Amino acid sequence: MISYERIINPVLANVRPSGIRKFFDIAGSMNDVISLGVGEPDFLTPYRVRSIAIKTLEKGRTRYTSNKGLSELLEEISRYVQRKYAVSYDPKTEILVSVGGSEAIDVALRTVICPGDEVIIPQPSYVCYEPMTRMIGGTPVILPTKAEHDFKLTAEELRAAITDKTKALILPYPCNPTGAIMERADLEALATVLRDTDIVVISDEIYSELTYGGVRHVCPASIPGLKERTVVINGFSKAFAMTGWRLGYACGPKELISQMTKLHQYAIMCAPTTSQYAAIEAMRSCDDEVAEMLEQYDDRRRIMINGFNRMGLTCREPRGAFYAFPSIQSTGLTSDEFCEKLLYEERVALVPGTAFGESGEGFVRASYCYSTAHINEALNRIESFLKRNGMYHS
Repeated sequence: MISYERIINPVLANVRPSGIRKFFDIAGSMNDVISLGVGEPDFLTPYRVRSIAIKTLEKGRTRYTSNKGLSELLEEISRYVQRKYAVSYDPKTEILVSVGGSEAIDVALRTVICPGDEVIIPQPSYVCYEPMTRMIGGTPVILPTKAEHDFKLTAEELRAAITDKTKALILPYPCNPTGAIMERADLEALATVLRDTDIVVISDEIYSELTYGGVRHVCPASIPGLKERTVVINGFSKAFAMTGWRLGYACGPKELISQMTKLHQYAIMCAPTTSQYAAIEAMRSCDDEVAEMLEQYDDRRRIMINGFNRMGLTCREPRGAFYAFPSIQSTGLTSDEFCEKLLYEERVALVPGTAFGESGEGFVRASYCYSTAHINEALNRIESFLKRNGMYHS
């Protein structure tokens, strides 16, 4: 009889499954569930992008590309990043096209982390950073960010977390789930801490096009002293509503990108060819569509923030991404208890804040990448839930 306990890598076996999935597995078995849980745009991929993909298939352009990606796409990424964020990268040596932003994060970590190296991870943040670090033998150093600081990472907190084993810092801004952003002054303060160290910054900027209130995203690589140590991770899923196309990219120093490409060569070969052709069109001609989606997200954002605050679930203004992160501490329930009770009583699916780290306790994540009708119905059900349980505080 085979012993799977002896065969399976114990590091992997001890990594917990994503905390997001628990509630969606329950919701999937129920009828009439209104979900605010999935971080996936409800918009179609822009027509011009879909059209280019269809034409590419009709022309039989379905072969492998070079490992790093189509040269035309690499050049377009270089122009796009320069145009949007004022950072220059050589398309031949400093850019890699990946299978979504997640693969780029994975190969960036595997390129620099050896067993025992420490990776500073601000939380609450996206669910993959900590398990990816553990699975390659690194040591996650969790740095809880605070609501009173708008969930930003401060220079003082960073300085206190650095040890002689620190190898990398993950910057998850604009942040999923908190909606926090880092402005130029915030990043300049971090740069003063990181200068004269060998710490690599892995900057996950997948929501860079989704910021509100007239404040534009600032790429950390545009800050003096950070570019030579920063790997910028981005992709097409969120801004261009291209989640299923599975395409991302990494920009960074050629010394790091060359090694990341080596990992990508052996594990992946190349990103999907059709998606690469489509991405060229997205970057080249879809600014208007992205602006229109952003405007609608902004409208939905205001509806959701106002709704939560009206009920007494204090919600700070998210300035990026498409998530609200209201506090449920006034209810006396834990994040898991609140989400489970709400799901069973009112058929509304939210994500407990603890899915994004223990510092997310007392909060829940609600996505506003849904229609206003969908959001309003969910808010009405949440209000009914609070009133029925004596938790409503207007």
